[in-house]
Amino acid sequence: MYSRLRHFFSTIYTRMQVKSSTQPIIVSIPICHYDDTESDKAARAQLKDAIHSALFDMNVPAVCAVNQAVLALFAAKKVSGIVVNIGFHQTSIVPILHGKVMHQVGVEVVGIGALKLTGFLKEQMQQKNTYFGSLYTVRALKENLCYVALDYKAELSKDTKSTFQIASEGCFTLSEERFKTGEILFQPCIAGMRAMGLQNAVALCIEHCHDVELMVDDSWYKTIVLAGGSACLPGLAERLEKELYELLPSCMSNGIRVLPPPYGVDSAWFGAKLIGNLSSFPTSWCVMRKQFRHSSRRKFMW
Repeated sequence: MYSRLRHFFSTIYTRMQVKSSTQPIIVSIPICHYDDTESDKAARAQLKDAIHSALFDMNVPAVCAVNQAVLALFAAKKVSGIVVNIGFHQTSIVPILHGKVMHQVGVEVVGIGALKLTGFLKEQMQQKNTYFGSLYTVRALKENLCYVALDYKAELSKDTKSTFQIASEGCFTLSEERFKTGEILFQPCIAGMRAMGLQNAVALCIEHCHDVELMVDDSWYKTIVLAGGSACLPGLAERLEKELYELLPSCMSNGIRVLPPPYGVDSAWFGAKLIGNLSSFPTSWCVMRKQFRHSSRRKFMW
């Protein structure tokens, strides 16, 4: 892990033509889940330690390792709320208060991510005798033609055909696949999966936030920010907001707003940029090289 990270960061610094010793660095780290096993927690801790070790061995002066959901929230210019992060393999619903993940509330997880969406679109097209040599082609169709219907049943009766040209691959026409692909986030059974719908997982997180007695305004969890490439599907924010108003009692749903990724797929990057521009950066945000070395020596001695 260490050698791969060292090679990865060295490549980045080389291509950017920046000396590693001149700039602190902000790195996004994986989200910790409520039901993580001890093995999962150990693996995450090992990854974080390896990131710090690799960077400090390259003479980086300071490292700021921040949860990617927090970065996406900051990009929306918010410090509190719920981030729905659609990752590669799964979707995480992360409650965040004043920039801190509320682990005592719990991070909900849905076993559907970008890979499932792309794979389901591929299956639908194969049923129409359209085959692909690469998932990259399917992903391009998903990103350019797919959307989430506000009313799935009503959408089934519409003519939704649309065509997209992919260089060196040809012209592809999609119809109901355009909105059926994103629909599996809300109705996993369509793709033959036994999983909680996204709206149910977010509603569960909101209920937990509501039940936790905190000395703050209970509106902190009513801003919901979408994050991740697949979260950019048109209509997703509107559909999720509609579903939540239907699922939750008015005392919880009043004031809920679901925001699309503020900077698309680059939202976490813009959140990191915002941190890097703060007057308190890097002092109150980073682990300094000397500080890390000192704590590492203490661990070794212990």
